[in-house]
Amino acid sequence: MGKYENLAREIVRNVGGKENVSSLTHCITRLRFKLKDETKAHDEIIKNMDGVVTVMKSGGQYQVVIGNHVPEVYADVLPLIGQEEGGADKDGANEEDGPSGSLFNRAIDVISGIFQPILGIMAACGMVKGFNALFVALKLYDSACGGYLVLNAIGDGLFTFMPLFLGYTAAKKFKLKPMLGLVIGAIMCYPTVQNSALSAGGEALYTLFAGTMFESKVYTEFFGVPMIAMDYTGTVIPVIFVVYFASKCEKFFSRFIPDLVKFFFVPMLTLLVAIPVGFLAIGPLATFGSAVIAGAVMAVRNFSPMLAGAIVGLTWQILVIFGLHWGFIPVYINNIMTNGYDNVMMPFFACTFATSAVVLAIFFKTKNRQLKEMALPNFISGIFGVTEPAIYGILLPLKKPFIISCIAGGIGGGFYGAFNFRKFMMGGMGIFEFPAMIEPDGSMGNLIVAVSGVVLTMAIAFAATMIFYREDGQKAESGQNGAKTPVSDAAEGAKPEKMVRQIEISSPIKGTVLKLADIKDDAFASGVLGKGAAILPEEGKVYAPADGVVSALFPTLHALGLVTDGGVEVLIHIGLDTVQLNGEGFETMVKQGDRVEKGQLLITFDKDFIEGKGYCMETPVLITNTDQFLDVVETGKEQVNPGDCLLNILK
Repeated sequence: MGKYENLAREIVRNVGGKENVSSLTHCITRLRFKLKDETKAHDEIIKNMDGVVTVMKSGGQYQVVIGNHVPEVYADVLPLIGQEEGGADKDGANEEDGPSGSLFNRAIDVISGIFQPILGIMAACGMVKGFNALFVALKLYDSACGGYLVLNAIGDGLFTFMPLFLGYTAAKKFKLKPMLGLVIGAIMCYPTVQNSALSAGGEALYTLFAGTMFESKVYTEFFGVPMIAMDYTGTVIPVIFVVYFASKCEKFFSRFIPDLVKFFFVPMLTLLVAIPVGFLAIGPLATFGSAVIAGAVMAVRNFSPMLAGAIVGLTWQILVIFGLHWGFIPVYINNIMTNGYDNVMMPFFACTFATSAVVLAIFFKTKNRQLKEMALPNFISGIFGVTEPAIYGILLPLKKPFIISCIAGGIGGGFYGAFNFRKFMMGGMGIFEFPAMIEPDGSMGNLIVAVSGVVLTMAIAFAATMIFYREDGQKAESGQNGAKTPVSDAAEGAKPEKMVRQIEISSPIKGTVLKLADIKDDAFASGVLGKGAAILPEEGKVYAPADGVVSALFPTLHALGLVTDGGVEVLIHIGLDTVQLNGEGFETMVKQGDRVEKGQLLITFDKDFIEGKGYCMETPVLITNTDQFLDVVETGKEQVNPGDCLLNILK
């Protein structure tokens, strides 16, 4: 185990233990769990762990956002759940145990699971290839020299034989033996097949689908069945479908082949069926399908390149928040591999720098010491292409800066669309992508567009933030995603007139006072979410315990967050596990962002209905920013009415 052993243990424990984990992968900033039962995960505990940015649920995955050190945390989590790196789940669950929900969720899960394991290697190889092209363009050495050839091999190797790598990762995702997936990828790149059976060399026997967008020459046949000429080296879509089909074949043959000969007969029969079907049908159909999708995307782009670029730039960060950007990664990769460049998805490049510029402006403008300390490293991380820590940790909780970054990204994306901005090779992130934007002939026109777009986007984002962002003297509100944000100077930096000052938090509910440690929910009882007390309600009304602002109102109405004028964060959680009621039995009188006064009615709830559904009505009242104060002292009363002192905050 490494230096994140304690964090890893806490994460595993609070996602429901290793028995609740079907599988785990990671991307640049997130641990992506596939849980058997997401209701067993303690979202709030995980969100408030040191080293965790927030928790997201999307694409059938339970995503724990860690930040740049996610590979180290991932490595420490793996042995705790009994999974090898990049492996399938320990129970050997098949793909039918995958993400629940819509077909879209399943597609996102499959795409991310296939591409994530090679994303870092793709970036590394692409950077080498990009810098190699840059150095030749700068005439530091010649493209005929041995050094160039070796570096180009490093850059090109993965992309030339992409089906091998995707065959391996797709096999893991579809629960096919990984080596069998690797062999399928190798067969699809096999030189003899590529150079003779499927190449354009020699005279074609005949042409299929003549006069259509699917027109294809046939140079050879498989026992009388035409093999459509396709070059699969460097492609991404066909091998994934062939491996999926092979996984079904393997499962089918495993049912009938005796165990004595299963070891070699199952893979042999799988290959004998999957490869011919792949070459004769799946590969061509997948390629035709890719052409249709690409044609549709390009039709939209051809209608207005500026509009298409603006849409990509405007929405990309929203997709990133939910992890849905993975659904568009194959379009980006497929364009580069088949067309030699991508100009459809590349307008998202502006978003990285929009985020970075907004964070930089906040660094210069804020008087909040903790926020300033967060801003600079997040700016540097964003310049290098990793923006999620900035999005979750700063922009989303502050709201307006996030909106500014999206608008600036949309303007930059529109600029890129209008000037046909392209990327010619995979690799790099942030500023390290620039070499991949040099045109193949060494000219710098496209690179100038890239740099100009970055300057434009950052200037707009920085200026807009400096003009429109205002601090209100209160703690930056926490978004519903639970991202932790720093307190403002008004709450943190003001020096008290006395050595110790008390802030009173009144009871929001009439009822019996309980010790927090005695309630039936371990997450609240442990105090990890903050100190406080609990109330067993006698009536179904929740009142404001102090003057302040509603910082969070959960859609299910079972919990409400309040930031008081004194900088105290109060969480009122009505009952235990009542989130499962999905709002039944609750009615709210306020909305998130409303200013409220002490004693104002906030929420009503049907106590008898909730208890009749079998839920415990113990209601924790927590101070979630306990660490900002000297202590939180509970009342000595056994019974309280709304307005009575429940907690004393020592500051």
